[in-house]
Amino acid sequence: MTISLSELNMLKQQIIDLAYHTAGSAHITAISLIDTYPTHTENGKAVLEVIVIVKKFQPRLLSYVKTLNGRNVIIFTVDQWIFERDIDRGVLGEAIASKLIFPYSSLQGKHYLYTQELLLKKRLILESIENLSIGYPELIYHLQIKPQFFLYDVLLKRMRVFPLLAYEMSDKLEGSTLKDEEKALKSYNDALIQLEAEGLITRTDDYITASKEFVLKSQKPIVWITNLTKNAPRTLFTSFFGIFPQLLNIIAQNTDAFFKTQKINLRLIQTDINPNCYAIDPQKYVFVPTSEGSVSLADKVNISGFAQKMFVNEKPEKITFNAVGGVLNDVYLIKAQVNNVEHKVLVKRFKDWSGFKWFPLRLWSFGTKTFAVSGKARLAKECATSEFLRLRGFNVPKILYVSNPERLVFMDFIEGEDLSHSIKRLALEPEKAKTNGELANIETVGELFAKVHSYGMTLGDTKPENVMVSKDGTIYLLDFEQAAQDGDKTWDIAEFLYYAGHYLQPLPNNRAAEAITEAFIKGYLRGGGELKHIKKAESPKYTRIFSVFTLPTIILAIASTIRKSKEVTQ
Repeated sequence: MTISLSELNMLKQQIIDLAYHTAGSAHITAISLIDTYPTHTENGKAVLEVIVIVKKFQPRLLSYVKTLNGRNVIIFTVDQWIFERDIDRGVLGEAIASKLIFPYSSLQGKHYLYTQELLLKKRLILESIENLSIGYPELIYHLQIKPQFFLYDVLLKRMRVFPLLAYEMSDKLEGSTLKDEEKALKSYNDALIQLEAEGLITRTDDYITASKEFVLKSQKPIVWITNLTKNAPRTLFTSFFGIFPQLLNIIAQNTDAFFKTQKINLRLIQTDINPNCYAIDPQKYVFVPTSEGSVSLADKVNISGFAQKMFVNEKPEKITFNAVGGVLNDVYLIKAQVNNVEHKVLVKRFKDWSGFKWFPLRLWSFGTKTFAVSGKARLAKECATSEFLRLRGFNVPKILYVSNPERLVFMDFIEGEDLSHSIKRLALEPEKAKTNGELANIETVGELFAKVHSYGMTLGDTKPENVMVSKDGTIYLLDFEQAAQDGDKTWDIAEFLYYAGHYLQPLPNNRAAEAITEAFIKGYLRGGGELKHIKKAESPKYTRIFSVFTLPTIILAIASTIRKSKEVTQ
């Protein structure tokens, strides 16, 4: 049953009169009628919620039920100071403040309510960015966020704290989006404008990016702990203040069943909930930039689905999918023949490293290197670092597409050979290697590492296999799933050199180990790298790690050359 305009105006006046009666001589700052109640009810008995904000109100907080014009009305009367603390820092777990997240009608104090709403939404927006920063620490600098993300992220979090909120929101959705989305976004956009003016975000073409300063602050452990602990008071207070009007709504709309059973028929209520409430996915409004355009974090595409997307305007004569290796990850090669031209795409699936698979890796690097374990974290590092390096002129495979739910990254396949082949040839014929460019390639790699390090970036996994020499001699850097800002630069140097020694045999190849080390150090210093990072690579902290792969005599030859590295530059 729909309420008429005259009935609504009468009801509003009754609410105002009741609010003044409750406040007594105290000053009423604002009165708000919350519009979260369902409009699809047939009996017109949906419970209404009213917030009355009173200056210097005693007691600080009071809630009670009244029947006005045949409707149950829950009135929350709250002291202004308490209300503003709930807005600012959630002292009541946002039990009262969060009412302004949803549509409301201002019966008094419209400007005050909107000012407080903006303060609340600014804080919630920053919390959402902090959570993204914690979940995607490297990728956060590149993520492009639409304003809708904040709207649905805030809504979804509240539905998780109190699932029956989905019942109230059921008729406000069209598909998995709000019917009045544009109206609901207005206050979020106003809040974003203020945050941009404060230098916390930047906006470009309706996309939001977090500022570097805010990201660095948000990644401190105390922020993670604070965000985690916020859920406890939210759950406690929201349940305490929210369950009463929620249950009254259900009772009012199922009166007969309620009085027959004296309990809530949750199964019946569950069938009334719009299933789209559970399909809300805020991450579809967060995008990862690739060389081919931005891709939503929520975009779920498997390998065959990508092939169909890739050739949507063409008809390949043949498409093949082949596994091409991978121990800790699955790696596939897509080949497609189009107009007698072969296209190749490399696909990497990031598996979670857990249990026994992860234990040897942890044991091997204990005390020296910490590895990212989850597939989600490693995929984020791969995408973020690849884009970071590409934008700064480094040769890296172009990322064509990302499917975060499937943990898949699709990238250009680089034709050529990895640097381990150069090292093997150097081991067999060291004199020829000097003339055919093998050592020159190693020197270039050293220079590239130094330039990467100059941006504060470390690669994390610098085995020679992760350097590709294309058919035209261009050197590409690969595999960034362990990369990090402000990581251990010496690890990058040590892994490359000591793992290169893995391909050398003892005694005859000591000179080859020295030549490789000298070439790399020469290139690293020429690229602006610091000698101190090279010097540390000879310490037992690093040599013991790679003694598992490389013969002691080779490790000794490399470490000895590092020790004399000052002489190499003269």
